[in-house]
Amino acid sequence: MPSDSLTDLRGQIERITYTNEENGYTVARVKVYGRKDLVTVIGNIVNPTPGEIVSMKGEWGNHPKYGEQFKVVFCQSTTPATVYGIEKYLGSGLIKGIGPVMAKRIVKKFKEETLNVIEKEIQRLADIEGIGRKRIGMIKKAWDEQKEMRSIMVFLQSHGVSSGYSAKIYKQYGNESIQFVKENPYRLATDVFGIGFVTADKIAQNIGFARDSKLRAEAGILHVLHEMTDEGHVYYPYESLIEKCREILDIDREIIVKAIGTIAEDQRIVIEDLNHGIEDFRENHKAVYLDGYHVAETSLSTRLKTLIHAPQAIRKIDSGKAVQWVQEKLVIVLADRQVEAVKCVSDNKIVVITGGPGTGKTTIINAIIRIFSIIKARIMLAAPTGRAAKRMTEATGYEAKTIHRLLEYSMKKGGFQKNGDSPLDCDLLIIDEASMIDTLLMHHLLKAIPSDATFVLVGDVNQLPSVGAGNILKDIIESKAVPVVELNEIFRQARESSIIVNAHLINEGKMPNLKSSQEKLDDFYFIEQEDPQKVMELIIHLVKERIPKRFGFHSIDDIQVLTPMHRGIIGASNLNIELQNALNPGDEGVSRFGRLYKINDKVMQIANNYDKEVYNGDIGRIISIDEEAQEARVSMDDREIAYDYSELDELVHAYAVSIHKSQGSEYQAVVIPIHTQHYILLQRNLLYTGVTRGKKLVVIVGTRKAMAIAVRNNKTQKRYTLLNERLRG
Repeated sequence: MPSDSLTDLRGQIERITYTNEENGYTVARVKVYGRKDLVTVIGNIVNPTPGEIVSMKGEWGNHPKYGEQFKVVFCQSTTPATVYGIEKYLGSGLIKGIGPVMAKRIVKKFKEETLNVIEKEIQRLADIEGIGRKRIGMIKKAWDEQKEMRSIMVFLQSHGVSSGYSAKIYKQYGNESIQFVKENPYRLATDVFGIGFVTADKIAQNIGFARDSKLRAEAGILHVLHEMTDEGHVYYPYESLIEKCREILDIDREIIVKAIGTIAEDQRIVIEDLNHGIEDFRENHKAVYLDGYHVAETSLSTRLKTLIHAPQAIRKIDSGKAVQWVQEKLVIVLADRQVEAVKCVSDNKIVVITGGPGTGKTTIINAIIRIFSIIKARIMLAAPTGRAAKRMTEATGYEAKTIHRLLEYSMKKGGFQKNGDSPLDCDLLIIDEASMIDTLLMHHLLKAIPSDATFVLVGDVNQLPSVGAGNILKDIIESKAVPVVELNEIFRQARESSIIVNAHLINEGKMPNLKSSQEKLDDFYFIEQEDPQKVMELIIHLVKERIPKRFGFHSIDDIQVLTPMHRGIIGASNLNIELQNALNPGDEGVSRFGRLYKINDKVMQIANNYDKEVYNGDIGRIISIDEEAQEARVSMDDREIAYDYSELDELVHAYAVSIHKSQGSEYQAVVIPIHTQHYILLQRNLLYTGVTRGKKLVVIVGTRKAMAIAVRNNKTQKRYTLLNERLRG
């Protein structure tokens, strides 16, 4: 639109009604000179801040619901000049160390000179009550960063970067941000959490990078391989990779082939020929790995073989006598398969124990611990998640750690401190929830296990595979490289639970019993509802009122909504918005990355953050939000963790989570929508995993047809991994 046909408007931002950090779209109320009422302004405004003066070009419009609005096309902001504007500007959370109360004090003292004092004579802030040397340092740093960041944000915004990610880019590269982005915008995709290849590619196009540039092709290939690892593949077939790259990049095959060759020479990827040494013929003949995944898979297979054949530290025992002794000690009778498991552990270096709910996996862990602690074996217990480790501790009375804590990850020292040079101090290591371990974590774990230690993996192979790449437990079992004991007897007490009985029916490909008892409270219910909108409303009613009233469970702490997918009316994204409104109402909080974070919100960490010692899938509650320090504090596993506002994209709301993300966790009650809307994700192992997350109550809302599809569909998505072949080979 030609600028001469636009209207000029100048005013001061009074408040921000809405801002989307993803795209900069803002709804603001602006005090315009010469107009009595505030004007509603809509459009893209870079990092809008209450109190600042904005000079805009745009056009007037009339919204049927909201009335008169000014649609912004161009916008330039300047710092405020009035005392009122300066106070609003400083108190908006713009500067770390200055909140609304402190802003009032500073402006009362320095009036119109306030911003000038902060800019040129910042030491004078010491005259204000509550501001010491430390806070002056914090304010100065934040002021300088904000100034620098503002110019960087203007540059980035003009090249398609949202204001939300500009702060993260500045945090990564500092004052060299513009230079780095100009030289190679594709590095943003790997260096900055939340910025993917698509965004980096848009920036590159805007800056003037050619579509067929070498940098673009190389970045695109790495992007596709990273996407494939996110889908669970450890490698991807060569020809399929080329096809995917052609779809995304829309460039000639020759350019892609040449770029693959270049990044292979740079050792960023590894291409393995599958025609040699592997009996199983595979299409495409070549496997393409990201370098780290190739190292991990080859190394862990070699290490497993070494462990299998190395001498055993634990002295030989009479397993028959040991079984008899432990049964008397624990006042139990072990099933035949459980007896076999005890004997296996005493005779072998690596053992896999697998079985569904109610088959006695915890009992066998307890029996093994009792037997081997009597002969003074040094025993360690671990699980992939904090919740699973906590459950293991409660069930055994022995301390269990997360694998990350067991391996002593240190950000300062760079990586896991327990490794081949500094192994774990144990004779026996038992890992629970082993189906959750991915390729990279198993690689690090195996490096740290002493060669003479006995290694026991306990897990349910019928659950969904790990969130990370690989299919470790299944591959080890199928390779037949180590003894596997499958526990298949459901114990009498467990048979009384409809959850456990139905989980086993689902696993066998049979429809669960959808009729619940009329005489007594049951632990498994199915509520039939066809209309997705009504399914959503029913879920909210169940979580907020029906389940707490009838079973005494807390709506947020005890009940977890698990859904097969993210999108749609009964997907995790929409359910989180609706459940947040129902369970934690109000609009007080901090808006970042398109989400409103409020005190008491239930949130989940979605990336491993080794610095904070929080990992993908950890769930907690927001306990405080500090506007002045610009941080939210989250309680997770009895710890308080601080998140800077710029780090909030690592947290998503967790009133509803995907079934995949719920692995390794148990909840008092789960509510699961299951509908034909989720058709592509309706799989037996997904439904089985969801149902087995419920400890005391499972409520499924949806249709019998969707249930039947899920139960019948035993085709799980193939994961490209060569661990099975390497172990057999």
